[in-house]
Amino acid sequence: MQEVEGRLKTLMVQSLAGDERAYRALLDDVARQLRSYYGRRLRERAAIDDLVQETLIAVHTRRSTYDSGRPFTAWLYAIARYKLIDYMRANKLRETMTLDDAPEAQLASSGVESEFAHQDLDTVLETVSPLQKSLIKAVKVEGRSIAEVASSSGLSPSAVKVTVHRALKKLSQRFGRGQTHD
Repeated sequence: MQEVEGRLKTLMVQSLAGDERAYRALLDDVARQLRSYYGRRLRERAAIDDLVQETLIAVHTRRSTYDSGRPFTAWLYAIARYKLIDYMRANKLRETMTLDDAPEAQLASSGVESEFAHQDLDTVLETVSPLQKSLIKAVKVEGRSIAEVASSSGLSPSAVKVTVHRALKKLSQRFGRGQTHD
């Protein structure tokens, strides 16, 4: 996993610097990664091919948003995940698989997937204010009660609820239902 991350990140950084050969190699490698990713989740070959192409287009159009200080694969799979969710919603599908069939189960136990999830969460939460970010983490991630968070932050319970609600609404508008994530 680390080897793939290192190779893809290097190719992405080189392509952002204008190296066309690196960019072609990146897109080829990313297409293989995406075929595998979507193939584990979907059965229809045509849908897998369409999602790979949509994701490659999103990678191309959003490449300027990539932060080279962060893992490339976390950025890539965030885009892929949004594309998959959009596809599943549009087709009213629900993903089901046994834990034995889920390769992510092995990654999660090693902490790699968990680290990517935290990085994805941090990236998403950068779009709200620092206060909103801290309250969402306390209430929604850490599972602390509204009263406990209100007491420790010096805010009233209703101020905590309203702030969290508004932040989640903003995130939902930015990343949620009905949006195309490219």
